Amino acid sequence: MGSRLDLQTILESILGSEYVYFQPPPTISMTYPCIIYQKTDLDTKFANNKPYAFKKQYSITYIDRNPDSSIPDAISLLETCIFDRRFTADNLYHDVFTIYF
Repeated sequence: MGSRLDLQTILESILGSEYVYFQPPPTISMTYPCIIYQKTDLDTKFANNKPYAFKKQYSITYIDRNPDSSIPDAISLLETCIFDRRFTADNLYHDVFTIYF
C-alpha cells in the first residue's frame, strides 16, 4: 500500500476534483460533492511478540446532494475497501467506507 498522499491522489481522481479533505477542522467551509477521509486505526500483525507488518485504516465519507451519484460505486471498487453505512444529514447524502491503505 502507499502513503496517505497516494490515497489523496486516488480519491481526487475518482471525484474528478480537488474537494478531497483529510481530517478537516470544523471551521472549514466545504464544497459539495466532496470526500472527507481520516485515519481511524492501525492493523498490526505480530510474530514472536514483535510487530512485523501493519496497515493504516482510514474512514472515507463521500458527501453529495445527489442520492444517485456513481462516485460511491467507484469508491467501493478500491482494493481493501468496504462499505460501512449510509445516512442523510442536512439534506446531504453521506456514504461511509473503510479502507486499509
